Amino acid sequence: MTVCPHARGIISSVSIWERLQSVFVAIAAVAGLAVGMVFDVGDAAGHVVLPALLVMLAAVFVQMDASHVGEARQAKSLVIASLVLNFIFTPLFAWALGAGLLGGQPDLRIGLLLLLVTPCTDWYLVFTAMARGHTGIAAALLPVNLILQLLLLPVYVLLLGGQAAMVGMGTLAESVLLVLFVPLGVAALLRWIAGRSKGAQWRQDKILTPAAHLVLPLLYMAVFAMFAWQADTVREHLSTLGTLIFPLLAFFIVTPLVATATGRVLRLPRDQQVTLTMVSTARNSPIALAIAVAAFPDRPLIAVALVVGPLLELPVLAVLTQIIQVRNRSS
Repeated sequence: MTVCPHARGIISSVSIWERLQSVFVAIAAVAGLAVGMVFDVGDAAGHVVLPALLVMLAAVFVQMDASHVGEARQAKSLVIASLVLNFIFTPLFAWALGAGLLGGQPDLRIGLLLLLVTPCTDWYLVFTAMARGHTGIAAALLPVNLILQLLLLPVYVLLLGGQAAMVGMGTLAESVLLVLFVPLGVAALLRWIAGRSKGAQWRQDKILTPAAHLVLPLLYMAVFAMFAWQADTVREHLSTLGTLIFPLLAFFIVTPLVATATGRVLRLPRDQQVTLTMVSTARNSPIALAIAVAAFPDRPLIAVALVVGPLLELPVLAVLTQIIQVRNRSS
């Protein structure tokens, strides 16, 4: 199978920082935990987390190009299947996993729910390209997934979180507005002004490329500050956090299987099957983390739990990519 230029460009741009993201997230978490236990930096570190995440999200959003949305018309079956899997199947599956495996841990249940109901809007493009999926359609799904999770996330938390949520609709809506709409608005305005005044090439060189280089350092900074801030919480609940591994593994095993089966039933082309698998499996942990910090400031275990997600997700996506590549070579 040939690789389209768009996919080849994405693959070639993947740095070691991206390939080893889960390793660096773990290092940032351990380093922050160590600093938090040795030094009294809790209050200062707490003031770093949300600003770092907001700037990071603006850097992610400014790179989004809505011009690809039209490509979704080429694959209506894929688009419909991805919407059903991401916004109907996954929320119900997340609720079942939380209720079945985390019933006595309300904060972990909300953390799991926040993570699983937010489809990825960035990293899955890299894995889609590496697995030889249709990156054009994958890019077209980005703004669709973002807008839908903006609108539906408060509904999921309130309806599926139940008593575990313990948060009002107003508080949750304000948090989503702050964490998602503000960075999105800033990014859209910056992108528009740069394009109109300086042109597309200047915007690419001076805005989009530097923004891409900022995302991971800001994420690591936020994770470091989070663990330095909540060192006592992590130490007290370390064994409890370990129970998240089971529902997360269940999700990352079952979801790719369901997505692959769905693609085969719909008789999608091979590259579209890959795209469906990746867009259904990859989650948006940075957005979920930012919302947790803003909406549940007095329940730090929710935000801490969300850091466990990418520690498993990225290795799973890497393994899934290798499995798909082997399957494609053998077929």
